[in-house]
Amino acid sequence: MRTALPPFFNVYLALVIAITLAFVPLFWLLEWPISEKAGLFAVTLIGCMLVMNKGLATLSTSLGALKVGLLNFKDGEFSNQLVYREKDPLGDLCLLYNESAEKLRQEKRWLHQRELMLDKVLQSSPEILLLVNDDKQVVFSNYAARDFFQSTSRLEGFALDTLLENLSNPAAVVLREAREGLFTLPRPSGESETWHLSIGQFVLNNQLHRLFILKQMTRELSRQEVAVWKKVIRIISHELNNSIGPVSSMLHSGKLLSENLDEPRLSRVFATISERIAHLSNFVQGYGKFAKLPEPQPERINRVAFISQLQQQWPFHYQEKGEGDLYADTIQLEQLLINLLKNAHESDSAPEDIMLTINLNKQHAVIEVSDGGKGMTETVLSQALIPFYSTKSTGSGLGLALCREIAEAHHGQIVLQNRSEGGLTVRVSFPTLANI
Repeated sequence: MRTALPPFFNVYLALVIAITLAFVPLFWLLEWPISEKAGLFAVTLIGCMLVMNKGLATLSTSLGALKVGLLNFKDGEFSNQLVYREKDPLGDLCLLYNESAEKLRQEKRWLHQRELMLDKVLQSSPEILLLVNDDKQVVFSNYAARDFFQSTSRLEGFALDTLLENLSNPAAVVLREAREGLFTLPRPSGESETWHLSIGQFVLNNQLHRLFILKQMTRELSRQEVAVWKKVIRIISHELNNSIGPVSSMLHSGKLLSENLDEPRLSRVFATISERIAHLSNFVQGYGKFAKLPEPQPERINRVAFISQLQQQWPFHYQEKGEGDLYADTIQLEQLLINLLKNAHESDSAPEDIMLTINLNKQHAVIEVSDGGKGMTETVLSQALIPFYSTKSTGSGLGLALCREIAEAHHGQIVLQNRSEGGLTVRVSFPTLANI
């Protein structure tokens, strides 16, 4: 409900007249001449006007300052304060204004800090975030989105169709059609990456907006796949161990019972069974290493002693690039490189063509093992890192799978590539200790 207020001048005039008329009965009781009474009335009237004018001038100035402050509130500016310390209704009003301004200023500062924190989180997110308005123009993007679209500047203001012109066809199709779900993108190395697109819609400033969220799923799917393999391996290992123990015990008892028998064929039978039990036991232990890989404990590795120890097991040439320290779990990294060097020697490569290279920088450590063998077909390359897959008749299919598990446990990755001059290069990269 609104109450109509009279004009400011009318209020002022009414107050002056009311105060002046209050003195009329006093003037009438005085036994003065009419002229003197009229003069006193005029002086009283002028005095009242001066006093009221001064008071109302102060009030007008205060109300003007209050008006400016409220206009600042309207513009989102809350830094102004009113200076009026009299204990009267106007002072109470100014105090309430100053308290409101302080509270709004604190809330604005808190919201600004929240916005900065939210922007920091979104910009640091590994997921690709792209907010597009109803005109299909980008209004927000993070650093991951700029890398995805291969842009060195901000994407805000660009049309979505313009950005999609530089993308590979699968990604451009799913973004243009706003189709949620999984899709595959080819890597420069020849492998493929699995991505997931999710889309959210909401109204912002009375305009429909779409938020595109692209997430790299390759590693996540690999982890789930490895987790399934580990579970299968643990079950098989458990059942095999339960069988190997009793068979070994019965074999030992059979040897003791056959000592007094003159039958040379039994010795060969028992020797064969013992050999196969030992082989099966080693086989189960090898799978157990893959299924129960402990959490890596990174430490600074003495590269001279580390490389010297490796060369005593498998000969190779060594070169080092870059500067910095190598941090990793020594035992796990040694196991990884032993597997790769063993594969290189079994690839029909000449020993002098096998090269181990370590490239160090402040961000990553990159280790490459190259050989001059036959390389791998596209089919083998796509399956080589999967557990149980092997092209060797006596292989367990766990060597490269264990290498991948060790690399990913170090927050890194492993890539296999055929060399243009023949042979294979296996590249393992993982972040330095400071970037994990």
